[in-house]
Amino acid sequence: MKIQYKKRHLNINLFFGIVWLIFGLLGIFTKEELYWTDYGWLIISMLYFTIYFYQKQNKYLSIENGMLKLNSPFGKKIKLTEIKRIKKFAGDYIIKTDKTELTISTQIIDPNSLVELNTELEKLNLQWN
Repeated sequence: MKIQYKKRHLNINLFFGIVWLIFGLLGIFTKEELYWTDYGWLIISMLYFTIYFYQKQNKYLSIENGMLKLNSPFGKKIKLTEIKRIKKFAGDYIIKTDKTELTISTQIIDPNSLVELNTELEKLNLQWN
């Protein structure tokens, strides 16, 4: 099961990518003398587009084969059987094991996916604080 980002979260990254691209192209095509910042806007734009496409393709979170995994480049993995406690704090879920702690931001999760995540976490029969 894959937990998706909110469409608004994805669209914000796409919007910023387009804005920085416009700034970069305006700087390149309207100035006689180019500065390094004109190329910097294009680099920032490409970073935002990369983030957008990565998040759209890989989703926020996945629960597969008994593993809960954050799908960021350096995302954490936790076995569902090792989870000891789930804590709700400031709109986030803090999932704790004996060794690690994983924070899931519910603010950027699609509402339909959040329902799926809640039902999957409730199946674990753990103490929620």
